[in-house]
Amino acid sequence: MLNLKYLDLLAQKYDTEEKVVTEIINLEAILDLPKGTEHFVSDLHGEYQAFQHVLRNGSGNVKVKIRDLFKNEMQEKELNEFATLVYYPEEKLQLIKSGFSSKQELQDWYIEVIERMLKLISYASSKYTRSKIRKALPKQFVYIIEELLYKTDEFKNKKDYYDKILERIITLGQADKLIIGLAYTTQRLVVDHLHVVGDIYDRGPDPHKIMDTLIDYHSVDIQWGNHDALWIGAFAGSKVCLANIIRICARYNNLDIIEDVYGINLRPLLNLAEKYYEDNPVFRPKRIAGENLTEQEQLQITKIHQAISIIQFKLEGPIIKRRPCFHMEDRLLLEKVDYEKNEATIHGKTYPLENTCFATINPDKPDELLEEEQQVIDKLLFSIQQSEKLARHMKFLMKKGSLYLKYNGNLLIHGCIPLDEDGSMKAMEIEGKTYAGRELLDVFERYMRQAFAHPEETDDFATDMIWYLWTGENSSLFGKREMTTFERYFIKDKETHKERKNPYYYLREDEDVCRRMLEEFDLNPDQGRIINGHTPVKERDGENPVKANGKMLVIDGGFSKAYQSTTGIAGYTLLYNSYGMQLVAHQLFNSKEEVLSNETDVLSVKRLVDEELERKVVRETNIGKGLLQQIESLNSLREHRYMD
Repeated sequence: MLNLKYLDLLAQKYDTEEKVVTEIINLEAILDLPKGTEHFVSDLHGEYQAFQHVLRNGSGNVKVKIRDLFKNEMQEKELNEFATLVYYPEEKLQLIKSGFSSKQELQDWYIEVIERMLKLISYASSKYTRSKIRKALPKQFVYIIEELLYKTDEFKNKKDYYDKILERIITLGQADKLIIGLAYTTQRLVVDHLHVVGDIYDRGPDPHKIMDTLIDYHSVDIQWGNHDALWIGAFAGSKVCLANIIRICARYNNLDIIEDVYGINLRPLLNLAEKYYEDNPVFRPKRIAGENLTEQEQLQITKIHQAISIIQFKLEGPIIKRRPCFHMEDRLLLEKVDYEKNEATIHGKTYPLENTCFATINPDKPDELLEEEQQVIDKLLFSIQQSEKLARHMKFLMKKGSLYLKYNGNLLIHGCIPLDEDGSMKAMEIEGKTYAGRELLDVFERYMRQAFAHPEETDDFATDMIWYLWTGENSSLFGKREMTTFERYFIKDKETHKERKNPYYYLREDEDVCRRMLEEFDLNPDQGRIINGHTPVKERDGENPVKANGKMLVIDGGFSKAYQSTTGIAGYTLLYNSYGMQLVAHQLFNSKEEVLSNETDVLSVKRLVDEELERKVVRETNIGKGLLQQIESLNSLREHRYMD
């Protein structure tokens, strides 16, 4: 029997037996509806425009429904125009309207388009309850749309009524607003739930816009990526994580995110950089097509890049020394430099250094911050923790995020499950206890949440652990032996730049290994899959995103422009509806303007991952389990309160 206090609370909402019975009938009926469409995206890396397009077209799902519905009454050009109108209604409306020469032509077009939009919504919403559809409709038009959406006029009594509704919508100047509302309703209905499998931040220019979009999205979860963890760590009080995010923003010419978007004052850092650093070719910001920097702007960023990089390297040393369980002594690189000979000894081999910028380093105490550097990083940390916008974004990341997620029988994880070479779960000792597999990831997440809950603690174990998740060998987010940032800046020999991956990344091709990992997380290995991001799939080299006989799906194909020269594509996404899974490969996205003018989607191929023998219903999903619990509670309430 459920707790009586809980039943008493439930009775406040369902205060009659009729209300209880009605809700039970409603929930039991929902259980047998087809499951909603899940949409999986990964490694967005600040590419807001490309993400927006994928979100608006539902990875091609919108176009599929339009084609299914109107293939016999619309030509290809007309189908493409209508689809583009659904994706970008405000902009496309203006382009289309400019082509009409008379009011009557425009009115006829309005009527035709509104009727088609209504048909599309009816088709896209066929597996949802009326209540759910109502929540998706634009509030100002709910009554009108429902009248038109569910019209029945078999006796011809209401034809004039329906015609008058459409006529008055147009004459009162509301047609544009209605079409825009219907377009966004369609976008919402074709995707029931969105999964973001990590890495919203870094490299691209607009991660904040992606965060604002996700906050407003109707149903979403996030699996943290290593770059997301870095931003969480900075807000949670990790100065070394903070130094990393500023360094990456400088490297990709994205300091505007720090300064203009989140309101972090970089003037103290610039003053320090101007005092100690000069031009340095390896620290110049990466150029992105269409971006023009003045020589002065480039020089300022180059100096900031050097200043924050040296602060970062200095901050790493004390953490490595106070956390022996991290086993990162090999990364005390500032201590491995001979500052007179300008060379470094790494893994027993000595290399000459170039492009060095060691003006603030004391060779006797290389990881000691100058007083000026300490003041700068303290001010930056204070500023970042006072940013209201960043606080809102980071709190949302924590609320909707996790290191991994079990959802509808699948395991969603950004990086990896650390493995030994024999395929067993790699163990790590943390504060005297040994963890591996799911337990290790649970411990990592516990420390992340602890650090976030106590941002005033800047040098505690939990805060240091977030940095370890960014760069440590056993991190499920990093998945490599070491991060060779220092070597990439200062050593010419590219052998030192290589980052050896965890065995996970070649063992995930093995079906038996993937099945064991699913079992580790209490998932059915016959039905479940691991959905993974983090490592770009090199489609150009023939790499297949479907691995281990379909047990592993890798959906990072390169949203980030920085990766597209090696991947050859612009990202994979995944759709999972009641009929099965489809993997979608995307062509390079140039601009919204190009889509509007050419009316083309940036999709290339859909690969059928599987086809369900029987259509999946809500009863078989995570949501279904929740509904079954609600039904059990309502039955208990009925027995306890109304059947005595």
